[in-house]
Amino acid sequence: MFEQFSDLFANFKLSYLVDITIIALIIYQLYKLVKQTRAEQLTKGFLALLIVTKLSEVLHLYTLRWLIENLFNVGLIALVVVFQPELRRGLEYIGRMKFFSKSISDFKKENFSRTVNEIVDACLSLSRQKIGALIVIERKTGLNEIVDTGTDIDGLVSSDLLINIFIPNTPLHDGAVVIKSDKVRAAACFLPLTDNQNVPRELGTRHRAALGVTEMSDALAVIVSEETGAISTAEEGVISRYLDENTLREKLLSVYLPESSEDKALFKWRAKDEDQDEEVQDQEQE
Repeated sequence: MFEQFSDLFANFKLSYLVDITIIALIIYQLYKLVKQTRAEQLTKGFLALLIVTKLSEVLHLYTLRWLIENLFNVGLIALVVVFQPELRRGLEYIGRMKFFSKSISDFKKENFSRTVNEIVDACLSLSRQKIGALIVIERKTGLNEIVDTGTDIDGLVSSDLLINIFIPNTPLHDGAVVIKSDKVRAAACFLPLTDNQNVPRELGTRHRAALGVTEMSDALAVIVSEETGAISTAEEGVISRYLDENTLREKLLSVYLPESSEDKALFKWRAKDEDQDEEVQDQEQE
């Protein structure tokens, strides 16, 4: 055995290490794509069939092996159909790499502060009034097919606009708002519901729709509960609940300033100064 290991290391090349590393990264990324989705269970079933196939070969169960091998031949087409959402997510993940696309943060940095503050103010106001809302912020993955289901707005993001859209019994309140950069693209949009069976039962249609759109894209969804007024966000099919103002601001910064920590710190400093200026103005008016 020692001689075998010696021969292995003696003939080991750098290309082997690169090859192993690439395969490990691919397997890890595939695991991340299917984790906590219906494909996770299907993958377990697929691995179980592989194990049974190997056992049938060892135990000389020829009929069982013949049956499974034929199922595999026919099942390749079925797998493409069954795993279609996951395959789409994988291709979109590759397409979202920096080499292929630009970040949302390419639009002017002076718009960051105003846009994030307007969204935060709107969500806090809707939360206090217990008015349900669903806001989807587009990143690199285009959401044109979702925008087409709603009503075009193409207006500058403002808290007043967002609040008025979600006021009950108004024409556009039922559905989601889609925001790209500093523009409200559309309102009253229909979103796909999640297929995840592990979603808590207390979460309603808004939360399930938010999870659905973030499973099929890299968007960030902000949800305001109509029953409790709680603010939540969904990202990559994972929901974060009961957010306060600072946490919500951090989530929005991850969209508009995804990489630069210095810009985030500068934004927080400016936002804090703006809040202090507003307090001073209010005191002067009193």
